[in-house]
Amino acid sequence: MNGIVAEEEIKQIIQHIFSDYRQGKNIDATRIYNKPDKAEVRIIVEKLFRIIYPGYFRDRSTRIVNPENSIAVTIEDAFYHLHQQVTLALDFCRKRGTMNEEERERESYRVCKVFFDRIPDIRKILETDLTAAFDGDPAAGCIEEIILAYPGFMAITVYRIAHELRKLQIPVLPRLMSEYAHSETGIDIHPGAEIGPYFFIDHGTGIVIGETAVIGKNVKIYQGVTLGALSTRGGQKLTGKKRHPTIGDNVTIYANASILGGDTVIGANTTIGGNTFITRSIDADTRVSMKNLEMEYRTRENEFRKEEIRQGDAWYYMI
Repeated sequence: MNGIVAEEEIKQIIQHIFSDYRQGKNIDATRIYNKPDKAEVRIIVEKLFRIIYPGYFRDRSTRIVNPENSIAVTIEDAFYHLHQQVTLALDFCRKRGTMNEEERERESYRVCKVFFDRIPDIRKILETDLTAAFDGDPAAGCIEEIILAYPGFMAITVYRIAHELRKLQIPVLPRLMSEYAHSETGIDIHPGAEIGPYFFIDHGTGIVIGETAVIGKNVKIYQGVTLGALSTRGGQKLTGKKRHPTIGDNVTIYANASILGGDTVIGANTTIGGNTFITRSIDADTRVSMKNLEMEYRTRENEFRKEEIRQGDAWYYMI
């Protein structure tokens, strides 16, 4: 193909796509510097990890001998970058109404100051989550292993951070943070969920916790659990309504259980067995499990036998 002809055709393609940008679709926004940046949000989360867990995570780009000086630099840097991203995010906050640039700057600074003032509170509740993880998992060799290696604990940490920003009515950023944790761990916790202290996620892959879920203290959840809505057909009309279940104190939910519905309440001290599907409330002090499943064994000679599996005690299993 002639180079000049190819160049002209490429220009035509570009103009064709640019003309499509001017059709008024929701995805047509081409101003790339007035929106929160996903990569920047990830970096902020990593900086906050270094602040929340001093000594466990470090910035390899800096060489500061004094640990306190290093943390002070990280705090200042994290504040600066979070302030930038919150300022951009406030453009999308319907609850606050329209603000000019100066108002957004002031409000962003106020929000960031409140958030950083709450970091000791975030650390306090994460200490309870760490205790729950160590006490609840015989495979945990030490506290350090949980902080450095457990995906469930990472997801909980990011949730605790994002939840505080959500309470401050910051749009977009909390969800970007939770989706970062989701992509890293396979655990999807909406920042709007209310989760009490001593929360433990074991293994974790495939867990989904919806926006309006409420979880009490000392709750333990295994992989594949869904705390979801019965239906989302109402779309935006359901915004702000209770769609996800309430889990009482001291509840254990085993692998692949699904608990659905905003009116569903799981009473305190209840154990939910694996693979259960629950759409109604369960009284306190109850053990719920699947019963009398059937397993089939088939040999190469095509002979087979069936074995009834009683799952009345399924809740005892541990991985």
